[in-house]
Amino acid sequence: MTLPHHYREILKGLGEDPEREGLLDTPKRAAKAMQYLCHGYEQSLDEIVNGALFTSDNDEMVILKDIELYSLCEHHLLPFIGKAHVAYIPTGKVLGLSKLARIVDMFARRLQIQENLTRQIADAIQDVTQAAGVAVVIEAQHMCMMMRGVEKQNSTMNTSVMLGAFRESNTTRMEFLQLIGRSK
Repeated sequence: MTLPHHYREILKGLGEDPEREGLLDTPKRAAKAMQYLCHGYEQSLDEIVNGALFTSDNDEMVILKDIELYSLCEHHLLPFIGKAHVAYIPTGKVLGLSKLARIVDMFARRLQIQENLTRQIADAIQDVTQAAGVAVVIEAQHMCMMMRGVEKQNSTMNTSVMLGAFRESNTTRMEFLQLIGRSK
């Protein structure tokens, strides 16, 4: 059975009439939207990086902050929306800037929990760059908390993963947190 068929059955299960004018094409549109929202399954790290690793003498922290992200909670299939801050300390190679954002998107566009998303991004950047350290902080609002359940409209979840120098050195970690505006 096709994805649109399943959406049609969901509409019926909700007590709706899928033949109603406003719902006639909804199963197709919903299927197409879900496929787009989950297109990270069709991507691989090698395809994303695509050889964009360049020789560099830089051994100082590289940070890309405020990378917007959209994902779907694997528990309720509801969105969580936020931003990621990513840093790494190069050891002879730097990654093309857009690749950091594309790595975030690849993992975010899968059914996810934020804790795992943060770890997957950090591990992928570490694998690709062989950096001396990688740091990832994600802050997001979860529709499963806002639209249902406890209905807390102003709650934000923050997660972090610190690898290598960011984990071992409090000074390095604090520099990163200060640069992304998370420490005073």
